[in-house]
Amino acid sequence: MIRVMIVDDQRPTRMGLALMVAKDPTLHVVAQAVNGQEALDKLATSAENQQPLPDVILMDVRMPVMDGLDATNRIKKLHPEISILILTTYDEDDYAFTALGAGASGFLLKDVKTADLNRAIHAVHAGDAILTPRITAEVIRRGVPKTRASDESKAREKFAQLGKRELEVASLVSQGLTNAEIAEHLQLQPDSVKKTVSRILAKIKVRDRINIAVLWYQANMTNQ
Repeated sequence: MIRVMIVDDQRPTRMGLALMVAKDPTLHVVAQAVNGQEALDKLATSAENQQPLPDVILMDVRMPVMDGLDATNRIKKLHPEISILILTTYDEDDYAFTALGAGASGFLLKDVKTADLNRAIHAVHAGDAILTPRITAEVIRRGVPKTRASDESKAREKFAQLGKRELEVASLVSQGLTNAEIAEHLQLQPDSVKKTVSRILAKIKVRDRINIAVLWYQANMTNQ
C-alpha cells in the first residue's frame, strides 16, 4: 500500500484528488493539508509520534502561508525518502525547473486523468521522474550549459562505461520514459529496468534520472 498525502488550499480539489487516488486499491490517502506549512506540521507530528509518513505527496504550487515549491524544498531536506509530485493548473516551465531543483520527482497538470495520476504516483514511488512531455525536453535543454568540446567528450567517456543494454535504457530515460514504459519497450521486467537504472546512476555518478537525461543530451550535442 502506497501512502499518499494531498496538499492543496482548495477543498474541492483535495476531494477530487482523493477520489481519483481511491480508484486504485493499492493507494491510500493518509493525510491532507491546506498549505505547505500545515503539511510540514503534520509530518512533524507523525514523525514525533513514530507514525508512518506518506510515501508520496501531491503538492499544489500556489497556496497561502507557504507555497508548494518552498514546502517541497523543506520537506525533501527533512524527509528525503518522500517523493513529491507537483500538481498545478499553470503550464509554465519555470514551475517545473524550480520544483525539480527543490527535489520534486514529478510535475503534472491538474487536468491529468485518473489513470495517469495513479500511474505517476506508482512511478515516483518506484524512483522515476515524471514530467509533462513538452516540459521534458525543455528541462534537459535548460539543464545543459553551453557545451564545450571537452564537456561533450567527458560526457561520452561516462557513457562509454555502460554496456549495450545500459545504453539502451539510458537513451530511453533521456526521452522521459518511466521504468514501466522502458520495460514494455525492451520487453523486460520492470524490476530489471529499475536495477539497470540504478547501475547507470552509479557508473556515471549522477544523482537522478533527470541528470541522466541532461548528460545524455550533452554527450550527443553534435547529433542534435
